[in-house]
Amino acid sequence: MSRGAGGQRFTMDAKTSIKARLPSRHVTEGPARAPHRSYLYAMGLTTEQIHQPFVGVASCWNEAAPCNISLMRQAQAAKKGVAAANGTPREFCTITVTDGIAMGHEGMRSSLPSRETIADSVELTVRGHAYDALIGLAGCDKSLPGMMMAMLRLNVPSIFIYGGSILPGNFRGQQVTVQDMFEAVGKHSVGEMSDEDLDEIERVACPSAGACGAQFTANTMATVSEAIGLALPYSAGAPAPYEIRDAFCMAAGEKIMELIALNIRPRDIVTRKALENAAAVVAASGGSTNAALHLPAMAHECGIDFDLFDVAEIFKKTPYIADLKPGGRYVAKDMFEAGGIPLLMKTLLDNGYLHGDCMTVTGRTIAENLKGVKWNPHQDVVRSADNPITVTGGVVGMKGISRRTVRS
Repeated sequence: MSRGAGGQRFTMDAKTSIKARLPSRHVTEGPARAPHRSYLYAMGLTTEQIHQPFVGVASCWNEAAPCNISLMRQAQAAKKGVAAANGTPREFCTITVTDGIAMGHEGMRSSLPSRETIADSVELTVRGHAYDALIGLAGCDKSLPGMMMAMLRLNVPSIFIYGGSILPGNFRGQQVTVQDMFEAVGKHSVGEMSDEDLDEIERVACPSAGACGAQFTANTMATVSEAIGLALPYSAGAPAPYEIRDAFCMAAGEKIMELIALNIRPRDIVTRKALENAAAVVAASGGSTNAALHLPAMAHECGIDFDLFDVAEIFKKTPYIADLKPGGRYVAKDMFEAGGIPLLMKTLLDNGYLHGDCMTVTGRTIAENLKGVKWNPHQDVVRSADNPITVTGGVVGMKGISRRTVRS
């Protein structure tokens, strides 16, 4: 028996009745599927596991960059959560192209196309093996929107898990990030930094697993994952090395079984209002302009018309309130410790910048999730939305007329 949605316990009969409406029944149920089940027995599954819901646990783990190196560990925690709630996890991996390694050479041409490959490969795996739900773990750049695009395309119960940000380094008593590394290269090129100093800083700037600590694409889209409702509250803010990440992953594994029981799907969550919420948190956090590419791509998977200029309209009317690098002073770790993404969202909601009635993977609305969030006056990472750093998100969408149009 396991505790399901709303706290009730599911008996084996109840699980069997749920299985009767799930995609995995095409692989596991009835005499004609005996050959399929023989493969599952070959992998050590029990009869009970075979007749439980199947949850795909997809990660972008690889050894290309620190952004992804902790994802396999976190996937194991998510699998434990699924199993604890009487589901059967099935792990698989997909690719990642990490901009931090790919930039500055021909590899950069691989970056944006990797988003589509990630979405396609996750879709094919889930469809091909008839998985009933998806937990997706991603660590950097295009892998976050790629994983969420797959969830929206498949529209099976899904939860997104961010791998977490990197910890800041320490260079002679000063906190440093990879941003300081690029500035160091510039200083070195004009003779303001020696070879020895450059060598020293590059060895300490990135001291742990995790994605770039500033509000670049990875942390921006991680913030989006909570604001849009596909990630559990607080889960996107915890740095990769923190043990609490495993607790979030375990909770996601348990929660996915509730989403299956309640039949809550990504397109129930990602609506036009949810996309507007996502754009608002990008603006408020000083996030990457790449979100203006990724949010319309995610909207397209839902059949929602939400383009770059819709994103820009939200930017134009949303205050900038999170003092985060690269434009500010703090990194993702600091915001998590100040109160996390829910702190940012709470002040936006209280001041009328978010739609509170949007559904989330908790089974509750944004407003319900944020009800217990209290303002933290002992921090200056996030300012109140009625006392912003600047009154707009700092990005303007511009339209022009082509020469051909003018001539005609």
